[in-house]
Amino acid sequence: MSNKEPPGVASSCWSPLVGQPISPEHASEVSRVFKALGDPVRLRLLSLISSHAGGEACVCDLTEVFDLSGPTISHHLKVLREAELITGERRGTWIHYRVVPQRLASLADLLIPTTAEAVAS
Repeated sequence: MSNKEPPGVASSCWSPLVGQPISPEHASEVSRVFKALGDPVRLRLLSLISSHAGGEACVCDLTEVFDLSGPTISHHLKVLREAELITGERRGTWIHYRVVPQRLASLADLLIPTTAEAVAS
């Protein structure tokens, strides 16, 4: 995984909601990410990946946790990748997933106002 921020995670795009009204484009992007997190399976997958030893989980470790087919798990992982919440790296026949910490930090920054903004509201 590179240290470069994924597309759409620039700090200028993720100002706190209380700071100013967000643009239609920003709202569309943010809602896409929250929609990805709005499914219990995807939320649990994200949690399993981030809490796994070393902050990385093999897809083989994830599929055995759910009573779902492999293609269904793959679909949920694809949605998380498309929302730029996780990255995947193929190693042999398996894909290993990591959470994108900058993306989670951007979501937290969006929802949690800075002290100055909290005082102003």
